[in-house]
Amino acid sequence: MRVPTRPALRAWIRWTAGFLAFPVAGLAGRAVAGPVDGPTSALVGGLVTGAVIGAGQALASSGRLRWPHWSAATAAGSGLGLLLGSALVGHRTDLGSLALMGAVEGVLLGVAQAAALPRRTAPRPWLWAVAMPALWAAGWTVTTLAGVGVDARFTVFGATGALTFSALSGVLLHGILPVAATTPTRTPTPSEVDA
Repeated sequence: MRVPTRPALRAWIRWTAGFLAFPVAGLAGRAVAGPVDGPTSALVGGLVTGAVIGAGQALASSGRLRWPHWSAATAAGSGLGLLLGSALVGHRTDLGSLALMGAVEGVLLGVAQAAALPRRTAPRPWLWAVAMPALWAAGWTVTTLAGVGVDARFTVFGATGALTFSALSGVLLHGILPVAATTPTRTPTPSEVDA
């Protein structure tokens, strides 16, 4: 098993700490749209929540994701995904319904975010799209099992699910979009400069 290098470990820790964007995003989505109990609240709440999560992830990405593209893609995928997923489960909040809703949202979110990955440095963006349904469902599952009051119909899973999602997706992000290894710069000696 390959041990991660320090820059990779630092980038993973930073990305994982980005889980803090999720509760902020959930509060923003709820403040704008209210509980997810209909198509309008799902779409608008998902758009707002996704924009905030995307901005937070871009900031936590160690420069690997471009903020405007990632935030817009996350907003679009989250808004449409929450609209479709919550309608499919009839806005129910039991564990199975939330996991299914998360998987459906993850499909649209994954496709949108994969399209926003930088093409030159991320040669396999489809891996992100494939993983998002499972990771988004896992976020809802962990949140529900942790006893968070999901009956309030939030736009995104809670901090426990966000931490799980961020830790796992950080490993995936590094596999798809590694941190550029920086070579220490050596200052030339005076004799090298004169040569």
